[in-house]
Amino acid sequence: MRFSYREETREDRQFDILTDEENGLRIAVSRLGAELISVARINEAGKWVGFLYRDGEISPPAKGWANHATVMGYYLHRLKDGRTLYRGREINGGTHGFLRAKPWHFIEARTDEGASLHYRITPDDFSETEYPLKVSLDLIYKIDTNKVGVTFEFQNAEPELSAHVSFGLHAGFAATSFDTFRLQMPRGFYRRYFSPGNYLSGETREINFGGGEMPFARDELPGSIILEMVDVPRREFSYVDPPSGRWVVVDLSEVPYLTLWSDGGPFLCLEPCWGLTDHHQQRPFEQKAGIQAIPAGGSLRAGFAMAPQLASSD
Repeated sequence: MRFSYREETREDRQFDILTDEENGLRIAVSRLGAELISVARINEAGKWVGFLYRDGEISPPAKGWANHATVMGYYLHRLKDGRTLYRGREINGGTHGFLRAKPWHFIEARTDEGASLHYRITPDDFSETEYPLKVSLDLIYKIDTNKVGVTFEFQNAEPELSAHVSFGLHAGFAATSFDTFRLQMPRGFYRRYFSPGNYLSGETREINFGGGEMPFARDELPGSIILEMVDVPRREFSYVDPPSGRWVVVDLSEVPYLTLWSDGGPFLCLEPCWGLTDHHQQRPFEQKAGIQAIPAGGSLRAGFAMAPQLASSD
């Protein structure tokens, strides 16, 4: 395989671009938020085709969702009223946590067979009110055999305390319009969590699904469809936009939760999640639904992969 790497600066922001020259697959990452802003393939005409919503664009849109693939953590979605208590200590923060707003440390770009872009956040990069414990995060985007892998690696430097985190990627896949995309879900047993007003109500519904197109109405997407994959043996989801010929197979083998969302624009967000949003009746941070625990002095590693493809014009 032949890979290339380059840096780019646009509008005072730094980006890293990694390309699989042999297979025509390219990713671009912003060092602000370590956000994946482009996943693109080269088509039969030699033109790069983007798979993310607003792929490669960094100027804000006139309206609607302004991101591409937001990194969420150390909590997911929202804290009730923007605050919570963690072992009695207050945490303050906005939507999706602090990671999205931080300049990340760029560690390295590899262009060998394990071609990847590697980023890091350390306790020196956030305040005690954003998160009070000494927990760092390495985020690695890897291109391997026509797939893009995303790996989260947490390190808990606390010698005596376990640490609690929630995290994920708020990835939006582009469509020709809100009405054209399709999502094929694997068979299995799901549990849906209802979140009116963006917080869990405590209401759930169990779904035994035989596999096929998502069993939810599109008009439910703006309110978020939050799913726990209780017993889903093969966690491969296929996103397809037939008019453009784009499809993405998303492998969620290591992922416990998935959120589906769109504001009605030409995209669908498939959000791999390790944790859930707050309840309306808020629980302490360490007791949040789906929270992940890292032992004292220990680590936590998790991730997922996506395989973007273009339909042949034949």
